[in-house]
Amino acid sequence: MRARDLAIAYESVAVDSQALDAARLMAEHKLPGLLVLDANGEPKAILPASQLVKVLVPAYVVEDPTLAAVVDEKHADKLCEALAGRTVADCLSSTAARPPIAAPDDTALEVAALMAQVRSPLVAVAEKDKAGTHLLGVITASHLLHELLGAS
Repeated sequence: MRARDLAIAYESVAVDSQALDAARLMAEHKLPGLLVLDANGEPKAILPASQLVKVLVPAYVVEDPTLAAVVDEKHADKLCEALAGRTVADCLSSTAARPPIAAPDDTALEVAALMAQVRSPLVAVAEKDKAGTHLLGVITASHLLHELLGAS
């Protein structure tokens, strides 16, 4: 199996997309993260759902999780308001690495190794040429496992 055969259509967002829309997309489709594309449509980053959750949690609670117990339900229900007015770019970690990109001819093992090396739940599959990077699709960890288990 080659990466081009494993790649599937996958939800993506632009860096200037609204963070609340990205969160809704993740929740609606139960996605572990989204592929973030730059203005040219090239893979820029992966926005993990856990990063959006981190944005929702007040900094003082992240620093001292015991404080979460003192926040009442009325205020906890309004956590998503923290995403209002923010873009996806605002929510990306300052240390966010470029997403892992597999070449179309990479084998399933090469994709698995890349995924394991960078600990990413997804790998973009793209062709690179002089004009830029052309996204063919994405391989998720769960899809890769499904295909590998089916082959054994």
